[in-house]
Amino acid sequence: MPKSFGSFDYVIVGAGTAGCVLANRLSADPEVSVLLLEAGGKDDWLWIHIPVGYLYCIGNPRTDWCYRTEEDPGLNGRSILYARGRVLGGCSSINAMIYMRGQKHDYDAWARLTRDPAWSWENVLPVFRKSEDHHAGETESHGAGGEWRVEKQRLSWTILEAWRDAAEQAGIAKIDDYNRGDNEGSSFFEVNQKRGVRWNATKAFLRPAMKRANLTVVTGAEVRSIVMQGRRATGVEFHLGGELRSVATRIETVLAAGAIGSPQILQCSGIGSPDLLTGHGIPVIHAAPGVGENLQDHLQLRTVFKVKGVRTLNEWAGSPFGKVQMALEYALFRTGPLTMAPSQLGAFTKSDPGQSSANLEYHVQPLSLDKFGDPLHPFPAFTSSVCNLRPASRGYVRIRSADARDAPLINPRYLSAEEDRAVATRAIRLSRRIAAQPALARYSPEEFLPGAQHESDEALAIAAGTIGTTIFHPVGTCRMGLADDPQAVVDARLRLIGVEGLRVIDASVMPTITSGNTNSPTVMIAERGAQMLRQDRRK
Repeated sequence: MPKSFGSFDYVIVGAGTAGCVLANRLSADPEVSVLLLEAGGKDDWLWIHIPVGYLYCIGNPRTDWCYRTEEDPGLNGRSILYARGRVLGGCSSINAMIYMRGQKHDYDAWARLTRDPAWSWENVLPVFRKSEDHHAGETESHGAGGEWRVEKQRLSWTILEAWRDAAEQAGIAKIDDYNRGDNEGSSFFEVNQKRGVRWNATKAFLRPAMKRANLTVVTGAEVRSIVMQGRRATGVEFHLGGELRSVATRIETVLAAGAIGSPQILQCSGIGSPDLLTGHGIPVIHAAPGVGENLQDHLQLRTVFKVKGVRTLNEWAGSPFGKVQMALEYALFRTGPLTMAPSQLGAFTKSDPGQSSANLEYHVQPLSLDKFGDPLHPFPAFTSSVCNLRPASRGYVRIRSADARDAPLINPRYLSAEEDRAVATRAIRLSRRIAAQPALARYSPEEFLPGAQHESDEALAIAAGTIGTTIFHPVGTCRMGLADDPQAVVDARLRLIGVEGLRVIDASVMPTITSGNTNSPTVMIAERGAQMLRQDRRK
C-alpha cells in the first residue's frame, strides 16, 4: 500500500511552464492548499541560466527526459532525440527562449472548434499581456509589469543582417514585431531573458510563490497514476525516494505534465483507448480514444550554406582564443555569443500564394552542424531552418507498458501527409532562392545541406526527411473539443470529458498547433486554466 502524503485542495502534476504558472495563480488564494509535484530536480545548475547552456541541457538526463521517437518513415527511417524538460521550469529551462504567440487565426479557430469565445484572439490577447513584462513597456499589443520578461537579444551578426536583406529581396518584408496577431515578415526574435540570463518559468512564477505557506513543491516525484473513485479523480500516486506515496485531492487534480507526460499518465491510470489499455493489462476506467492521439509538431528543415569573407560562430567557437573572448564578454557585460538563443533571426512567409497567412517559419543561425549534439562545422556557414507551421501530419503518444516510468512510444509521423511533403519541397526551394539574392552574393553562399544535387520534387521530399528534425513543439495529445467529439479529451474549460475533478492544462490541450513557437502560448493556456479553476471553485 502507498504511504500517505496527506491531502491538498489542488494537486498539480508537473512543474514545467504550465505547472509553475498554475502553482503561482492558485496559491495566491490563501484559503486553498496546493501541492506541485515534479519528477525532475531543482533548476540550480549553471548551464540552465546561461542562455547558450541549452547545448548542455538538451540530451542531458539531469535536465531532459531524453525521449526518442520511433523510427519514422518520414525521416527515412531515423529515430531522433525528443527533448522535454525534466527539471523545475520544464522546457522553459532548456528551450530556445523565443517569445512567440502565433497568429490571430490560430486562436479564433480554437474558439470555433470549442464554441467558446474565451479562446478567441480578442480574448486571449489580454491574457498574454497580463503576464508579460516587455522591454518596450506597455502598448496596445504588449504588457509591462508581469512576470514573463521579454527582451531583445544582446548581440548582432553581419551574416544575419545580410540574410534579412536577401529575404526582403525575395519578397519577405522587414517588420518590427511578430506578436500583434499577424507575424508575416522578418525580424530578430525577442527572448525570455533578463539582462542576458535565461528567464524561465521557475524564476518568473514559481520562486515568488514558494514563499507562501499554502504551496508545497516536491521534486523527484515520479507520478504513477491518478487515483480514481468511479469517474472521479481523488488523488495521485507517485514514487518518491524509492517509496510509493499517495496524496488525496479535495477539490481538483491538474495534469500539467506536457504533451508527452499528460497522455502517458492518463493511459497508465486507465483513461484512454480501451484496446491500448487492455493490451497492457490496465483496467479501463474511462474510454477516451483521443488520449495520446493528434500529436502535432513543427519539423524543421535545416538547410546549410557555406560562406566566405564573413564571421560565423563556427570559426569563432572553434578557436581557443575565441572561446576565451566569448567567456570574458559574457562575464563582464552579459553580452555576446553566450547570450545566444538557438536562433536569432526569424522570418514568416507563405509557401505558395494559396495560403491564407504565413505557413512557414524560418529560424536563421550564424552557425552550422550536422545534427544537434555534434560539433560545429570547421568552415564558416549559416543555417536557415524552415518549418511548416500548420502540418497536416498527425502522430501519437502511447504507453509502452503499464509502468509510467517506462518511456512511451512517440511517433510524430512527420511528412506522412502528402501536402506536408509538397510544402517541404517548396520551403527548400525558397531557402535556395533567398541564398541566391544579391544581398548575400558578396559572401559566396554554397549549399552544403541538403546539397544542390537534389533537384526534383521527389528528390527534395526525400532530402527533407534526411535533414528534417524536431524543433521541440509537440502539442495536441489531449486536445480540446466538444463533449460529443469522440477524439476530444478535454472541454473548453480544460475538464477531462467524462471524468470529474480532473483537468489537463498544458500544451497537450491545443486542438491545432500555433503558428510559431509554443512556450508562451502554454503560459497563456495556464493563465486561462487557473482563471477557470478559481471561477469554478467560487461557483
